[in-house]
Amino acid sequence: MFAKDIGIDLGTANVLIHVKGKGILLNEPSVVAVDTKTREIMAVGEKARLMIGRTPSNIQVMRPLKHGVIADFDSTEAMLKGFIDRLNVKGWFSKPRILICCPTDVTSVEQKAIKEAVQKSGGRQVFLEAEPKVAAIGAGMDIYQPSGNMVIDIGGGTTDVAVLSMGDIVTSESIKIAGNTFDQDIIQHIKKTHKLLIGERTAEDIKMSITSVFPDSHFEELDIRGRDMVSGLPRTVTVNSTEITKAMEESIAWILHSAKNVLEKTPPELSADIIDRGIILTGGGALLRGLDQLLAEELKVPVFIADDPLGCVAKGTGIMLDSLDRKRTRS
Repeated sequence: MFAKDIGIDLGTANVLIHVKGKGILLNEPSVVAVDTKTREIMAVGEKARLMIGRTPSNIQVMRPLKHGVIADFDSTEAMLKGFIDRLNVKGWFSKPRILICCPTDVTSVEQKAIKEAVQKSGGRQVFLEAEPKVAAIGAGMDIYQPSGNMVIDIGGGTTDVAVLSMGDIVTSESIKIAGNTFDQDIIQHIKKTHKLLIGERTAEDIKMSITSVFPDSHFEELDIRGRDMVSGLPRTVTVNSTEITKAMEESIAWILHSAKNVLEKTPPELSADIIDRGIILTGGGALLRGLDQLLAEELKVPVFIADDPLGCVAKGTGIMLDSLDRKRTRS
């Protein structure tokens, strides 16, 4: 049995793994539960996510990736090893080749850390690619032609904006504002306005269920539970879509600013192509209600959500793994 090549979308919020010839076989939260006394890994992925806010003092639940790069090397290695072992992709005598993605602005030290963690978790050869490039390929964009393609990839830790042509990035920008920032905006708003403490999971539920970033007639309410900051007792409050949208306003403005910056730095010929082709939204943030309409109105360019925004990067790694083989055959 030979090792199966894999592509990894190493996201701040989720890890997706594409196994060559089989598609995306793993989609798990980037979460690790560690026993602080023994340093033993208690759980990874969904099992660890369910422990958030519910563990005794000796068990720490953490996200080992921050803003698309490794914040805790050992936990990242253990998490990846757990995921790769679960997929059973190693051969009797060989390890898989792994293609992994990173934000456009990572330093050489951060790139080295990602490569090292992946190799230690079970990779034979590790290839690194820029996340917006892989997302564009996974979304079905033909980036290898001499024409402009623009992608906005909003993940958990970073938003990557890029214009691509001839198989590479022409202009790009990466900002550390994305899905996790929106969650923190909601947590801080509820704390300040309602004097209620809520966790990340509740904030994410609010974001996905009632938020609309486009100023329209959409209005929804939601009952949420948390701990009262004054009495310390459990309490229920009602929040609405208008106040949550306002809480996220500044973060959304930064993403708009970043997209405008990239467009301003884009050569005129490629700008003309983008007006014709539009901008593709990928990543979990693309699912935020009304974001495509808001971007289209502010940027004066058509904006489309990819068919499977969450799976675009993982799909793109699978397509790029095939091209690695073609290159090797031609050479």
